[in-house]
Amino acid sequence: MRIRNAARGSGRARTDPGVGAPRTPRHGRVVRMHAVVATAAGGPEVLELRDLPDPVPAPDEVLVAVRAAGVNFIDTYRRSGLYPVPYPHVVGSEGAGEVVALGSDVAAAGEVAVGGRVAWAASDGSYATLQRVRAADLLPVPDGVDDRVAAALPLQGMTAHYLVRSTVPLEPGDEVLVHAAAGGVGLLLVQLAAAAGARVLATVGSVEKEALARAAGAHEVVRYRELDDHTTELPALVRDLTDGRGVRAVYDSVGRDTFDASLASLRPRGVLVLFGASSGPVPPVDPQRLNRAGSVFLTRPSLGAYTADRAELLGRAEELFALVAAGRLDVRIGATFPLAEAADAHRALEGRATTGKVLLLP
Repeated sequence: MRIRNAARGSGRARTDPGVGAPRTPRHGRVVRMHAVVATAAGGPEVLELRDLPDPVPAPDEVLVAVRAAGVNFIDTYRRSGLYPVPYPHVVGSEGAGEVVALGSDVAAAGEVAVGGRVAWAASDGSYATLQRVRAADLLPVPDGVDDRVAAALPLQGMTAHYLVRSTVPLEPGDEVLVHAAAGGVGLLLVQLAAAAGARVLATVGSVEKEALARAAGAHEVVRYRELDDHTTELPALVRDLTDGRGVRAVYDSVGRDTFDASLASLRPRGVLVLFGASSGPVPPVDPQRLNRAGSVFLTRPSLGAYTADRAELLGRAEELFALVAAGRLDVRIGATFPLAEAADAHRALEGRATTGKVLLLP
């Protein structure tokens, strides 16, 4: 399928079995299908940029010309085989762009229009120039939010949102520990937690990242690379900073390297929220450890469980976009890469050489 020129407001589009005639996006260039494919499970070197047949949306889908694609750790898990997927696999699940064609059911419903600006958080295949996205997964992008911010916010923003609003609903005076506080989720999480009135303790890996975490609202910052043994020293620091109490919640996206320190930093009946594994998966845990730590809780949440219906999905996204438009939430885009350099983007992310959000720009 080729993207053809079509004048706006020119009447009903011609259909080709139920698919609205695709239109040239507003930037005026014809878009052809190029995508980054993981050829097999492995390191960044398995990623290849390939020409693929132009996709046609199913009845419940739209076709989007991708303006920007988010790079997330879940992409590296699928590429590496930690989260098994069929290969070859078009990588990526988050992005933003312009609708260029409608499936027949979507066209009949009339809720999505060609030319509309949309984003999505969980639709496989976003490392591409064109992507099919289910209409049920689309997030309308307000006029006050540009394409790059729209691509940077859905997955990490809604993750930060459910963590502080739902997994552990924070209240003024709560004390929390946020690992990787200068990362994409981390910076958003710190801002939302601080806005809720929580006292935020944060861990980062460098002086530069400390400055970013403090600017986002962190009250205390620990540079973990300066600790000889963070498994014992970090919990001791946390208890010193909380008058011996420990924190109500630890938000841990790092996993294996921080799990023991996280567990030891909790107050009695605190919650360890393990929502990632950038250092590798956590080995099996004896439930008696939770007993000995003070009847603490352990949860491994995911975005899908916290956007289980359309109303919840839209509610989280709309609040985040409104905060951005009002200047109350800063979305830091730390690095951008051309689509052809997706492997370098993965190397930077996995090497913890990035801050904020990493984007690919088709």
